[in-house]
Amino acid sequence: MRPKPSPVPADPRFQLLVESVSDYAIYMIDPAGRVASWNPAATRIKGYSREEIEGQHFRRFFTSEDQGAGLPERILAQARDIGRVESEGWRVRKDGTRFWALATVHAIRGEDGALIGYAKITRDMTERRVAQQALLESERRFRYLVEGITDYAIYMLDVNGMVSNWNAGAERIKGYTVSEIVGRHFSTFYTSEDRAAGVPVRALRTALEEGRFEAEGWRVRKDGGRFWASVVIDPIRDEEGRHIGFAKITRDISEKRAAQEALARSEREFRLLVAGVVDYALYLLDPNGIVTNWNAGAQHIKGYKAEEIVGQHFSRFYTEPDRAAGVPVRALETAREQGRYEAEGWRVRKDGTLFWASVVIDTIRDEDGQLIGFAKITRDITERRNAQLELQRAHERLAQAQKMEALGQLTGGVAHDFNNLLMVVSGQAQLLRKRIGEDPRAERALDAIDAASKRGQDLTRHLLTFARRQRLQPMPVSLVERADGLHELLGTSLGSSVSLHFDLPDDLWAVEVDPSELELALLNLAVNARDAMPNGGALSVIARNKTLAGGEIDTEFAGDFVAVMVRDTGVGIPPDILARVFEPFFTTKDVNKGTGLGLSQVYGFAQQSGGRVVVDSRLGEGTTVTLYLPRSEGVPARQAPDVAHQAPKGARILVVEDNPEVAEVVAGLLEQLGNRPHVVSSAEAALNALDAGEEPDLVFSDIVMAGEMDGLALARRLRAERPELPILLATGYSQAAEAMGGEFPILTKPYQLAELSRAVGLVLASHRRATAPACT
Repeated sequence: MRPKPSPVPADPRFQLLVESVSDYAIYMIDPAGRVASWNPAATRIKGYSREEIEGQHFRRFFTSEDQGAGLPERILAQARDIGRVESEGWRVRKDGTRFWALATVHAIRGEDGALIGYAKITRDMTERRVAQQALLESERRFRYLVEGITDYAIYMLDVNGMVSNWNAGAERIKGYTVSEIVGRHFSTFYTSEDRAAGVPVRALRTALEEGRFEAEGWRVRKDGGRFWASVVIDPIRDEEGRHIGFAKITRDISEKRAAQEALARSEREFRLLVAGVVDYALYLLDPNGIVTNWNAGAQHIKGYKAEEIVGQHFSRFYTEPDRAAGVPVRALETAREQGRYEAEGWRVRKDGTLFWASVVIDTIRDEDGQLIGFAKITRDITERRNAQLELQRAHERLAQAQKMEALGQLTGGVAHDFNNLLMVVSGQAQLLRKRIGEDPRAERALDAIDAASKRGQDLTRHLLTFARRQRLQPMPVSLVERADGLHELLGTSLGSSVSLHFDLPDDLWAVEVDPSELELALLNLAVNARDAMPNGGALSVIARNKTLAGGEIDTEFAGDFVAVMVRDTGVGIPPDILARVFEPFFTTKDVNKGTGLGLSQVYGFAQQSGGRVVVDSRLGEGTTVTLYLPRSEGVPARQAPDVAHQAPKGARILVVEDNPEVAEVVAGLLEQLGNRPHVVSSAEAALNALDAGEEPDLVFSDIVMAGEMDGLALARRLRAERPELPILLATGYSQAAEAMGGEFPILTKPYQLAELSRAVGLVLASHRRATAPACT
């Protein structure tokens, strides 16, 4: 059955209405689809004028894709069959641009039901479609956003509290999948205690009445585990304001709560810590420097109780000179301007005693940056400062010791070469005496040479003693038994203007030293003291038993010692000079008044004897030099007189000396003694001579020689290969000789003819006694 045909409008007023519509394109299409009428809105929307479009098929308003698909024809066919068709889609304007159209096509029939055409109404819906698409896109993105959030559980409840949707964050936090939870009441997430107390119901009621519900509390996961949740519930209403459900957002803030609790616990513990710390004074000052609180450490260090000091200005902890100089005020100004003040200095306790403090002052500001006070930390570092000062003094002592050691090595080397020169000078002078006969002028010249040689020998002795390379012969020595001799020795050098006093207790320990070097050291100290008292004075020699623990003089020096103090009442030594008094050749005396080696000998003697020497001096009061000499466990004995020995005449002596000048002198002296010397210049040459059949009565070798083998190595080889051959060594200075420890007899250069005769005679005599057959 055909639909009832639409009447054809014939009223002119209707025509005027159609013409006046501006938002709708209203036009007629004949049964073939050609445009039969056109209103102004159609021109505005589609761009064609009435003249351009009437008679044209309406398919031109469709896209080429729709035309190819036969859409225009299908629309007309459907309108013809059912009377009306609505559609949306892209349409094309005259200029080729597209717009989204909402179109309606009505079939128009005559009174007889015959199709006479179509009425078409089109509206440009592009803007609305763009807005709808944007809204759809926004909703899609929001849905993706909600579904993609994993840190928040975001879901909907209906008006009764039933879960109606579920995002990924809700599943992660609470453990339920969508299918497991949608349709269940949200009270599932509450603890049994909260459900029994009606907390879920109150939450929805509060959200509905107040427009929002916020809270924190324990919530329960699917597996029964609990978490601390931050919850927000908002009511949802439609356009007409009807309540349609709730939006619920839950976040797991267990870690945040744990951190807050840890922070609160930390702050509580910090307060207890500050209150309990006793090694640091921790307290606050207001912006003017008034003390506002006080911890136990402050009371312990400064001596004030809280009630005594709170409300007082912190400047009372400073010394009077610091307060007068404005130090407390500057400290706060520095902290205020730079954010922090650090310093060390003397501070005053309640009882008036001083302590050395390490002080830090930090500014305290509020959230707006306004100064609200200062945090002050004070520590008593008196002991640390004393330790640092002691360490500094130890470093200075170490540096001084290292310098003295370096000087010792230098002077020791110089002494060796100097002794060889003296050996040549003094030896040649001794040889000349036999040749000049009775010539007074020559005798005086040789006497001057001998005197100069002896003076040079004394200088090198001092140098070697300072360098701790002088060959010492330590033995137990009783200072008490030698007091008379020492008094006479020192008194002779002091003169009548200086009085000499000895204070040696009877129970004084014996010391292990070389007696002659001890006498020389005391003599050098006495001479120095005499020169420091040009107008006369007093010199005291005082000795005491002393047991030292490590650290009193230096960290490694400890044991039983006798402290021998040589004290004068002279002018004293300036502090800038005191550190240099033991350096060789350092002197403050006038030219030709001193060598600068006296105290160097004292220093070297003390060190080489296993002791120490310390100087204490005050300008205008005098100087005390203390020798610490090691205690001897042996019993002092009187020395037996030396038995005189002379070299036998005619002895064959193999002389080993690499210095030609010295070798010439030695050979001449031996010939003068009636011996037959044979000189070779090296240890290797000596071995070759012996291998060639030479049979000397004695080998006399220098120790320090160039080449692969020195004199000591030669002596040891000869002792191994020819134990019956006597050996005598000579040296001006040798570390090897020091380490030898009496293994071979040694003659020290430079030596006199008599000393050479005695040494050669003693070695040969000892050899004869050792090889003589035993009496039966």
